[in-house]
Amino acid sequence: MKKRGMKKGAVKKRKNTGFERIINNIKNVRIQGATNIAKAGIKAFFLKPKEISEKKAVMEIISARETEPLLQNALRYIIKSKNKKKASAKFLNYIKISQKKLVKKGSFLIKNNMNVFTHCHSSTVISILKEAKKRKKKFVVYTAEVEPLFQGRMTAHELADFGIKVIVSPDLAAEQMLKKCDIFLFGADAFLKKGIANKIGTSILCRIAKEFNIPRYSCGISSKYARKIKLETRSSREVWDERNKKIEIINPAFDFVKRKFISKVVSEFGILPYRQFIKKAKENMKKWK
Repeated sequence: MKKRGMKKGAVKKRKNTGFERIINNIKNVRIQGATNIAKAGIKAFFLKPKEISEKKAVMEIISARETEPLLQNALRYIIKSKNKKKASAKFLNYIKISQKKLVKKGSFLIKNNMNVFTHCHSSTVISILKEAKKRKKKFVVYTAEVEPLFQGRMTAHELADFGIKVIVSPDLAAEQMLKKCDIFLFGADAFLKKGIANKIGTSILCRIAKEFNIPRYSCGISSKYARKIKLETRSSREVWDERNKKIEIINPAFDFVKRKFISKVVSEFGILPYRQFIKKAKENMKKWK
């Protein structure tokens, strides 16, 4: 009896390994925040199936979220190193130390009786606000829901669980909420020479905040620096699962914020003007090449 083989050109399906699960969790936004994504990506790299080359594994992990230079920089540094375990530990330790410095410096921006606006779900901003709360600061956080995945609601839950008062509005009421605020804190998925890439909506919110003279601080560590980046567009079904051929649905996940709309950057270097931060970030990134 002849054994039935695979048809010519058929692709063999891989087992649902820890490697696959992490990539799917990154792709499906179950893992959020650039720092968390970088950590998960490093973990996935060491769980890669034997039949996949290191280079291919890196490409698969990076392709799960293309607007994440922290993930890209980490994996490129690790794959070039002779001792990859040691290199990963070194990079992760740098992230940990840098985040700790950033959070401490950022928490000083929060004053008593402040109204703070934030956007989407930035683990860095959330850590800053939690640290301010630990320092006995009394403040209120405003955020919008952030459609279509409602990451603003995630932020609200996380802060509320920590004892911080949060006020949530629909996305289109963001301007009314911003008017009530003293400061706007937001993350950065990527730092580039001329500005940042971050969750869609950040650009218009920065423009509105500037109009009302509200200080705008982008928060992130310097290893998110990139020379160029691809702005991710996600599945249209996240917005509306409509199959009408006469209706086109788009779902841009990120936008670009020009540096002129950013007051300062909060990083491990302190709170610096954008140009000064980029100069330091470029110098710092040389050691990870």
